Amino acid sequence: MKRLSEERTKILFEKLSKYIGANVKLLIERPDGLYCFREQKDRVYYMSEKIFKLASTLPPTQLVSAGTCFGKFTKTNKFRLHITALAYLAPYAQCKIWLKPSAEQQFLYGNHVAKSGLGRISENAEKYSGVLVYNMADLPLGFGVCARSMSECKLSDPLATICFHQADIGEYIRSEDDLL
Repeated sequence: MKRLSEERTKILFEKLSKYIGANVKLLIERPDGLYCFREQKDRVYYMSEKIFKLASTLPPTQLVSAGTCFGKFTKTNKFRLHITALAYLAPYAQCKIWLKPSAEQQFLYGNHVAKSGLGRISENAEKYSGVLVYNMADLPLGFGVCARSMSECKLSDPLATICFHQADIGEYIRSEDDLL
C-alpha cells in the first residue's frame, strides 16, 4: 500500500469535506490513535497507523487489502465514495436528510429522494452539498447530494427531487454477484 499523492490527497479531502466539513481532521486524529489513508490499485483504504505498520511487513503481491475501503479513484481521477465509509462519516455529518418509512425502500433501490418522501432536512443544507441520508430512527442509509437548498424544499412540489442518490446500504445486496 502506498501513500496518496498530494493531488489525490487533495481530491479525497475535498470529497470528504463535502460531507463532513472541517471534521475531516477528526478522522485522522482520533482519541484511539492516529489514522491514515493509503492507496492500492486506485482504491483508498482508511486504517490506523498500527495496522498500516503491520500491513507493510507483507509483500505487496500478497496483501489484498488492509483497513476499510473508503472509495476509489476513477479513470478520470475523480474520487467516488463507497458505502463502506458510511459508518465513519455518519457521526461527523454536517447536512442530513431523514426519509419517511414509505421512501426508505425506494432510496435503498437506488432511486433519488422526492419531496414526498422527505421527513426532515438539516437547516444548513445548501444546494449541491453532500448529505447523509437517514431513516426516521436515525439509522444511516447512504449518501446523497442536495438537489435543492432547505429553503427551496419548502416551496417545491411533492414530486420534485430533493436529493440525488449517490450510494446506499442496499448496494451490498444489489452487487452481491460482483463481490464473489
